[in-house]
Amino acid sequence: MTAAGSKPQVHKKLSRDLSQLAEEMKRFSTFKQVMDYSQFFSENSKLRKHSAIRAMQKYLSIPGMISLGGGLPNTQTFPFESISVKLKTGETIELKDKVLDKALQYGSTPGDSQLVDWLRQLQEQVHNPPYQSYDICVGNGSQDLITKAMEALINPGDTILIESPTYVGILAFLRPLGAKFLEIPVDNQGIQPDALEEALLNWPDIATRPKVLYTVPTAGNPTGLSTIYERKKKVYEIAQKFNLIILEDDPYYYLQFKTPLTPSYFSLDCDGRVLRFDSVSKILSGGMRVGWVSGPPALVERIVLHGMATNLHPSGVSQLLVHTVLNKWGVNGFLEHTRSVAQFYEKRRDAFLHSLDTHLKGKAEWTVPEAGMFVWIKLPINDSFDLITNKAREAKILLVPGVEFFPNKRDTGYVRASYSYATEEEMDEACRRLAELL
Repeated sequence: MTAAGSKPQVHKKLSRDLSQLAEEMKRFSTFKQVMDYSQFFSENSKLRKHSAIRAMQKYLSIPGMISLGGGLPNTQTFPFESISVKLKTGETIELKDKVLDKALQYGSTPGDSQLVDWLRQLQEQVHNPPYQSYDICVGNGSQDLITKAMEALINPGDTILIESPTYVGILAFLRPLGAKFLEIPVDNQGIQPDALEEALLNWPDIATRPKVLYTVPTAGNPTGLSTIYERKKKVYEIAQKFNLIILEDDPYYYLQFKTPLTPSYFSLDCDGRVLRFDSVSKILSGGMRVGWVSGPPALVERIVLHGMATNLHPSGVSQLLVHTVLNKWGVNGFLEHTRSVAQFYEKRRDAFLHSLDTHLKGKAEWTVPEAGMFVWIKLPINDSFDLITNKAREAKILLVPGVEFFPNKRDTGYVRASYSYATEEEMDEACRRLAELL
């Protein structure tokens, strides 16, 4: 799916919808930034300092600067002459000379400046945050950035507010970190604000009360369900009341099947308490490993400092490919492309729901997602683990047992299914085999 295949009326409708949302965001509130971010930093993050060598990177572009500092390998020794990429539209992009040399060389930890500038244009047009002083940092996929943020905000033994069920990849990071989980339930309208507020009101000791909320607000993984705008506003007000940082993990944001796109927490952030995580993985390429975080400079800096000491910077070649395509399309072209991707997954969702209805009606229950690529299926058994990890695999069906998605593990009959990759015929056969097992 590419921008070239989209219809002009889609572009006009998106622009109109985004303009209306921008006006609503302006009316929501005025910016009154959190003043002391150090209260949120983990003890480990407080020890992080700027790398002396990494800090010099930003000066290399100054005209006349002679660098005898960093140990940059000489690009004349690199064997790559050019990189040619052909798009599905038939267009060819050729990367060579100084442009390619820059991408092949060590780069800036926060990401290539041209890509960062383009992403800022995108955030302004789509989210129109109430304040302009936010920073953006590119990472090796959004997971790279989210885990760095969590390491910066959570000490071993700290409790984190987290949707239940939630993304298993984040649980895999948080458990070894020594985090405890205060689960906030979700329903067909997303996270439940009343449950969130009640949990915080009843917390016995203000000194240990959770300070971070992790949420996947669009097409939640595994449920496929999204948090409606009215609830987001209530959650943000609770975050203000109890001084929370919101980690908005939103890789499926552009895979919403309906327009206008639901406003983000970032678009409501009049205090500077939201770190928003985006990714190109679901809309351009998973293998590119390019994501970005947007938020208050003091919080983004914690992520940058971590990067200076670990992966140094995201892939220069991946950033160049992504920026070249995005710059060619422009923001509106990008939005047209993502709309076509969303329509692709909507058709797959409909096909999968049809197969579920054909083979599992009366035998199981399931969600009907309005975005993303997952369906949350409730089987008529107390625990799906053995059925899914053993019997289903023997029947050549791969699903994920629901127990993996609960922060505090429990027996559950739920399983997660994805309709993103298998063909319609394969999805139908998988549903038939699952029905046989039941």
